[in-house]
Amino acid sequence: MAAPPVVDLPFVDERLAQDLASGLAEVEKLLRSSVESEDAFVTEASKHLIEAGGKRFRAMLVLLAAQFGSPEAPEVVPGAVVIELTHLATLYHDDVMDEAPVRRGSPSANARWDNTVAILTGDYLFAQASEILADLGADVIRIQAQTFSRLVRGQIRETIGPRPGEDQVAHYIDVLADKTGSLIATSGRFGALLSGASPEIVDRLTRACEAIGVGWQLGDDLLDVASDSVESGKTPGTDLREGIRTLPVLYVLSSDAPEDARLRELLAGPVAEDDVAETLRLLRANPAMARARAELVAWVDRAREDLSGLPDIPARAAYLALCDYVVERSG
Repeated sequence: MAAPPVVDLPFVDERLAQDLASGLAEVEKLLRSSVESEDAFVTEASKHLIEAGGKRFRAMLVLLAAQFGSPEAPEVVPGAVVIELTHLATLYHDDVMDEAPVRRGSPSANARWDNTVAILTGDYLFAQASEILADLGADVIRIQAQTFSRLVRGQIRETIGPRPGEDQVAHYIDVLADKTGSLIATSGRFGALLSGASPEIVDRLTRACEAIGVGWQLGDDLLDVASDSVESGKTPGTDLREGIRTLPVLYVLSSDAPEDARLRELLAGPVAEDDVAETLRLLRANPAMARARAELVAWVDRAREDLSGLPDIPARAAYLALCDYVVERSG
């Protein structure tokens, strides 16, 4: 089974790139076997998103963090599979909540079958992850439980929105940290912990990976406004059409500048198709974009600060290259 492509990072160390590719091949093999069931339909539904592709970004972060300990430790690959199963399970559930018809270029599970099948399949993946966890020790089980709690809390807080009087930007960042940052943080934590790295290294990688995760999601906010659909493969304004208030939008809505009045009017709810072009034009020229990018850079700088204290090995250079990538992809 060939490994999926590694996130496009400028790995200058060929040995590290080979180690990651080899490790991802092992992850892929165990990932597929872990969802095998005596029931053919359960197996088919469980493999639906696995076979749809994906770069196994979180699994790669586990393997990369393991470079700071003993990367060949037998618990590392199962730990990476737990992370990937957890991520995949959340995608099944997200697609139901978002009523998404497509995931990774293929019909989503809820579109191919129905919502009930999609929800139960996500639950099955969580259960399979728990079975693997049982062999990794109480500490890892506890960390996974705390991570799962944050994932659910983030989804709940996003669903109900900020409370009256609550700072909407702070609420939004907290949701990103829980929904996206927490599992990416645990990716780094698992890799370091399961490879036997020192407690200081575990803590540094946990914090750095969470900051990278938040920065990555903030980059998606910017790409939804600034991207060229031909170059990025994304359709600009998707969040605007759905009425999702990303960070640049929140900054505009909190402004009382007279020159932002028309844009605030357009952003008050889901943007009508006829207004998308005007909204994108105004938003791209608004200082809110630079302000949102500054927030992204601040999160990435937090990651760099923690990474700078790690041993100077090729894996540290790769993590720092990832920080550069998170900033550069945002435009």
